[in-house]
Amino acid sequence: MSLPHVGDDERRRRIASRHALAAAHRVGSVEDGCRAVVALHATESATVHLAVAARTSGVVVTDVDTALYEDRSIVKQLAMRRTLFAFPVDLLPAAWGSAAARVEAAQARRVAKAVESAGITDDGGAWLERACEAVMARLATGPASATQVREDVPEVAGVYPMDPDKKWSRPVNVAPWVLTQLGLRGLATRGVNAGHWRSNRPVWTRTVDWLGHPPRPLDERAGYAELVRRWLAAFGPGTTDDIQWWLGATKGAVRLALDDLAAEEVSLDGGSTGWVLPGDHGESPEPGPWAALLPTLDPTTMGWKQRDFYLDPAHRPFLFDTNGNAGTTAWWNGRIVGCWVQDDDAVVRLSLLEDVGSPARRALEAEAERLTAWLDGVVISHIYASAQMRHARLP
Repeated sequence: MSLPHVGDDERRRRIASRHALAAAHRVGSVEDGCRAVVALHATESATVHLAVAARTSGVVVTDVDTALYEDRSIVKQLAMRRTLFAFPVDLLPAAWGSAAARVEAAQARRVAKAVESAGITDDGGAWLERACEAVMARLATGPASATQVREDVPEVAGVYPMDPDKKWSRPVNVAPWVLTQLGLRGLATRGVNAGHWRSNRPVWTRTVDWLGHPPRPLDERAGYAELVRRWLAAFGPGTTDDIQWWLGATKGAVRLALDDLAAEEVSLDGGSTGWVLPGDHGESPEPGPWAALLPTLDPTTMGWKQRDFYLDPAHRPFLFDTNGNAGTTAWWNGRIVGCWVQDDDAVVRLSLLEDVGSPARRALEAEAERLTAWLDGVVISHIYASAQMRHARLP
């Protein structure tokens, strides 16, 4: 019996509708914009806001801040691939029990080794537990930035000599490592942002204080199954390699989750196979022509390891760095066709890698105008500026 087939055209239609990117499919709230792609990348603080802007109508910057810091309906959490995401609050237990726990174990080993090599202690594992207890005791008195924790907690006052044999060597404070460890355990979380919305300056707080209850992680198997379920609903079909890469998990964990979900295998263009939720192999409605401008590390751009169905391989070196991190992207009908930048007056400008034709160009220019208005004079700086972005910014 042949497998059901889901072709590249259908996969691109799903991006338009399920990721809320085509104008007719945009949603009306920050939370719905987040759920459309499971969770929002948050390594660059502005990505959260800009990813929401691309997927919503009638939502402004302050609405994103309200969801993050007042309603707390989306919460920043380090998880898959040791990457910071903004999760819908109800998905945190799944992340805590699976992806975050996996990163926590690896991170604990690295921290223990580092503090031993720095001469801070001869037992890094015991030191880390004492440091975590001391930091939690400090946070019990009130929220604190990493700098305040370092000043108030003697146990984490040490530094690590990063690259001591290099001319660019600089000491690294260990206090943020401990806060990261507590975040991965779900005991502490990034609370309010002490800086502008385009920068990450978190004030840390106990999770029980931020959410009103202690963390309640799912067990590992259930946690992975829930993450994979939501990924398949938003990104499916995807290959086993796609899911494993996105999760940062083992292939065994992915296979177990697929079994638990009774996921169905489908054939893909090019001869490979992928996975969908049970029965999810029908055709989506035609969204019509659509354009979108997405930020660096956007969840759609970063959603799959195998990207040829929406990215011309010849464009990859211009839009992604050597580690696979994406800069800004310009999309036309489910394919990446270039990027965008801002000029000194905060106006969004296109930089396209192919001739998309006049109708597409007009649609993309309209999106550039929409994003310019949404940003309202704010210029975004980028950690992950692609080669094409850097070239487009040259005078």
